[in-house]
Amino acid sequence: MEMVLTEDQELIAKTANDFVKEKSPISRMRKLRDQADPMGYSRALWKEMAELGWVGIALPESVGGAGMGMSELVVVVEALGRSLAPEPFISCVGLASAAVLELGTEAQQELWLTPVASGEQTIAFAHLEPETRYEPHAIQSEARREGDGFVLSGRKIQVLDGFGAEAFVVVARTDGASGEAEGISLFWVPADAEGVSVERQTLLDSRNAAIVQFENVQVPQASVLGEPGQCGEALERIIERGTVVLCAEMLGGMSEAFRLTVDYLKEREQFGTRIGTFQGLKHRAARVFMEIELARSCVMAAARAIDESSEDASKLVSLAKARCSDAYILAANEGVQMFGGVGMTDEYDIGLFMKRARMSELTLGDANHHRKRWSALSNY
Repeated sequence: MEMVLTEDQELIAKTANDFVKEKSPISRMRKLRDQADPMGYSRALWKEMAELGWVGIALPESVGGAGMGMSELVVVVEALGRSLAPEPFISCVGLASAAVLELGTEAQQELWLTPVASGEQTIAFAHLEPETRYEPHAIQSEARREGDGFVLSGRKIQVLDGFGAEAFVVVARTDGASGEAEGISLFWVPADAEGVSVERQTLLDSRNAAIVQFENVQVPQASVLGEPGQCGEALERIIERGTVVLCAEMLGGMSEAFRLTVDYLKEREQFGTRIGTFQGLKHRAARVFMEIELARSCVMAAARAIDESSEDASKLVSLAKARCSDAYILAANEGVQMFGGVGMTDEYDIGLFMKRARMSELTLGDANHHRKRWSALSNY
């Protein structure tokens, strides 16, 4: 497995970093936050990203995508993570679109993913339910068969970028009990369907999320993804793809947090000398650097494993999320401490990375969850 970027991937990375510096500095995220923007991100900028091919980079050419893979997608998302860009790559591309690719027919993919690849629409993945922690099969939302379709009822929480999305990919149970893989089904539900209500939430890091309620929503057979009741294993693969996209964003965030910290160490003077010359701070900075590089290797390995359909893909995804969770928290915490008192103020960007690190750690499974999952997959 190659652990370095190809020439094409390096070009994508440079283009993405240049674009982010020009169009999406951290000041843009601050402005969206301070204005309490209802979307939490820019649909106009999302359209620009789609025109550059980023939204569809991992989607097939048949729907207007570039036909590339996770290895190229994570390069773009890493650049976005450096500026805390709030665009819905994790929810729309990493999760919801992945679900349609995994389970949808060619007709469904063309119908639903073409407007996604062009930036005309966003879709969100409605999976998590109250008091279920990170168990993917802990689903109580019910979809009962009625005539040729289903009637869907349930409550979904922490739906990333759910407010403003044109449609949801909803995980519900057509059979079995909560916690069982059998009986899991996925459905395509337009946001304006009768019985769907969306309540806007704002997460700690100012990211768009929503509570979505489904009350007796009529879902036709044409909106069923995959075989009803047989989507438990596919659901895990979908979440794995979204987790790798999240890890890429975390990698960009921790890298930028570290860069800000090192720059501050080179500038700040104390006792007549720059604090970056203090041996104790050098050691701490060196540890952060090593943890980031380890996390980078894990993310690259996980992305390539998914592209290659490797047998180790699931283990590598959990390895990447566990390492990224620890490394991002470490980089943010050390950054705030080395900045000193000013690091706790909103004036400095380092505190924004701490908030994003906290939310990212808890999204799609924290470090402890993924260590236990890795152990189980490794038969420990």
